[in-house]
Amino acid sequence: MSKVRVLAIPSDAHGVGKYRILDPFKFIGNNFNNDIHVDIVMNLEDNDAVFDNYDVVIFHSFIHQVNHERNVERVKWLKAKGIKTVMDIDDFWTVDQRHPLYEQIRLAKVGEKKAELLKLVDYITCTTPFFANEIKKRLNLTKNIFVFPNAVDENEPQFKPNPIQSDRLRFGWLGGSSHLHDIELLKSGIESVQSSDLNKTQFVLCGFDIRGSVTEIDKSTGQQRQRPIMPHETVWSKYESIFTNSYKVLDENYKNHLTSFKQIDYESMDVPYVRRWTQEVSKYAMNYNYFDVSLAPLVESFFNSCKSQLKVIEAGFHKKAIIASETNPYTIDLVSAVDNGVFNDKGNALVVSPRKNHKDWAKHMKRLVNNPNLVQDLGNRLYETVKVNYSLKKVCDDRVEFLKLITTK
Repeated sequence: MSKVRVLAIPSDAHGVGKYRILDPFKFIGNNFNNDIHVDIVMNLEDNDAVFDNYDVVIFHSFIHQVNHERNVERVKWLKAKGIKTVMDIDDFWTVDQRHPLYEQIRLAKVGEKKAELLKLVDYITCTTPFFANEIKKRLNLTKNIFVFPNAVDENEPQFKPNPIQSDRLRFGWLGGSSHLHDIELLKSGIESVQSSDLNKTQFVLCGFDIRGSVTEIDKSTGQQRQRPIMPHETVWSKYESIFTNSYKVLDENYKNHLTSFKQIDYESMDVPYVRRWTQEVSKYAMNYNYFDVSLAPLVESFFNSCKSQLKVIEAGFHKKAIIASETNPYTIDLVSAVDNGVFNDKGNALVVSPRKNHKDWAKHMKRLVNNPNLVQDLGNRLYETVKVNYSLKKVCDDRVEFLKLITTK
């Protein structure tokens, strides 16, 4: 059998592009080159000739960075030529109203455009079985939808644990700018822990970023206007207010240092709160070395239930204990280590029921403060959970079988 020739088109070089296209297809190209030839191209030229000799075109969001109608035409053209088309998707195509870009996405009809492409392509790949079932059900599809979870390459430097030691038990959150409602779930828990164990604990906020702009929309005309964002206006400043009880747990010098928004490390790490600035995608996971327990709050909603469990996977490869919301997608892999107050030695996490957000975040954090050995135990168990099924090698093995399957039909 001749090699399967694959053209892979990432939507970006950041989080989604890295995990859904760049990492897996670089790995396949380097390690399965007897069977698969891979070219990865960003900003693909809108020219028929660039598709010569390919068997499969896989893309996330779009093929060409042009208007939607041209991408629809391109998919139809590829199918007419007998080239298999695969669209990858990692989030539900319509965001809920909590999302900070909800209005912009709605006005641009992004959801409708993605749905049209999903219906048109030959195959769809996504992150979880739940999401696959929802795609099939909501778009009334009979075509095959294949699940390839996000995965981690243990050989990538940022996923080789190198924990920095501290006398404090450190609780960390690492993520992006669309999670204000999730982080608000932590507010009462953080305040409770800081009230009782301020000198024993530290909260670490990773990914802090003051770049960007504010988009103002005139609702009567739909006209949009942008201006540079001020540091105190960013969602990260709001996150930080939650992590510091509006800076009340900090001394005046440290508060002044933080509110100057200078990217200079404070002279001491022995403080109740640490800000970690944003890192490029090849280094961001090194932030896991700065804390002991990963916090993964998630508002219970349909949109969130279609997300991937990447926070669980990352924490597991760093052997971090995790406290997470007891909601999909985290319930795919997490097993509670405490059932009605009784320890379960098969558990790999501490989970918070959506009905108990008001008390269980504090309860679980204090449980780990009082049982430091449990921190290491949970981290090791979580690693055992993720190390095989979410290794890049395992997921790429499965992707290669998929590529062979669809090109022999």
